[in-house]
Amino acid sequence: MDPSQIFSAVSAIAALQWLLLITLPKWKVTNWLVSTAAVPLLLAVIYGIYILGFFGIEGGGFGSIQEVRTLFSDDKLLLAGWVHYLAFDLLIGFYISRSAQAKNISHWLVIPCLVLTFMFGPCGYLLYRLIQQIKSPNEKPAHTN
Repeated sequence: MDPSQIFSAVSAIAALQWLLLITLPKWKVTNWLVSTAAVPLLLAVIYGIYILGFFGIEGGGFGSIQEVRTLFSDDKLLLAGWVHYLAFDLLIGFYISRSAQAKNISHWLVIPCLVLTFMFGPCGYLLYRLIQQIKSPNEKPAHTN
């Protein structure tokens, strides 16, 4: 399969996962997919396969915007970047969904957060944290020791 076919397939898989998260958050299949992180793990495998091309791109890297542009000029690495976004945005969506359920935050308030996370990643997470702070103002953030 060429990168455009893989792009279509991973985009459809991720969109289906988002649809389940938004419309059927408590369904047993959705819960299983979230608890196992099956879709992000599948995306991680695909990412791993495509990111191997990174090592063969002359002038590509992460040290400057020009180096990143060089990486993304290759369709396989552009696909890897897209899959990276899909996987991590889903993981944030999973966090939002689980956290909101645990804190009894209405799913109606969570839906815009999930949609924003799907479309604009960090903006959805930011909105959820604002809602979480309003709904649970005295809750202390988790600390690691």
